[in-house]
Amino acid sequence: MTTHRIGMIVPSSNTTMETEIPAMLRAREHTHPERFTFHSARMRMRNVTPAELVAMDEQSVRCAEELADARVDVLAYACLVAIMARGAGYHRTSTERLSAAGVVPDGPTAPVLTSAGALVDALHHLGARRVSVIAPYEKPLTATVCGYIGDEGIEVHDSLSLEVADNLEVGRLDPANLQRLAKEVDTSGVDALVLSACVQMPSLAAIQPVQDALGIPVVSSAVATVWQILRALALDPVVPNAGALLAPR
Repeated sequence: MTTHRIGMIVPSSNTTMETEIPAMLRAREHTHPERFTFHSARMRMRNVTPAELVAMDEQSVRCAEELADARVDVLAYACLVAIMARGAGYHRTSTERLSAAGVVPDGPTAPVLTSAGALVDALHHLGARRVSVIAPYEKPLTATVCGYIGDEGIEVHDSLSLEVADNLEVGRLDPANLQRLAKEVDTSGVDALVLSACVQMPSLAAIQPVQDALGIPVVSSAVATVWQILRALALDPVVPNAGALLAPR
């Protein structure tokens, strides 16, 4: 039985990624032989504002260096908006920076991914050319996220902003409300719904019910991150009850 060490770079106020990512991979353990452990490094951030996001992102290299000391097998930068707020295509730049920071002299360098890049790649994998998005951010930041997705060749048809700036409050949002909110955003003619374009907004419990109700693929930043983690580890990207992206093929 192989155990994989999952490294996560998270905002200091994030309380969701260290619950949803382990929950998905623990669920996978019931049907697959691999096991996982989870190891985090934190970047200081309390409010989801452009200034705090930039300051936080500058700490990501330190976090990559710290997690390299733990010899993690994969490194995930788990803050979507911090990447997307830095400009079009920045997830590629961030991946290069963190890969360089994670070099260890006496072992292989862990593959690096970002939640931002994972979401974009996941939507392309699903063949989604037109999507709708639900995000907890204030409207200008949601517009930034939608613009970033658009720059990657995916049209955002409609979006819903919950306008919560306090990152701790984002983590306290009730995922049960997403079934109602999914009816408020326009999903007519879209190929997929991004139920949570934020790794801090809890959504895992709602992914499968909303997908079953809408009849289209439903994803979140956290689901996309797990999908990319499993692919980076050359493992079957399957997790039960986590939507189309992680469904068995």
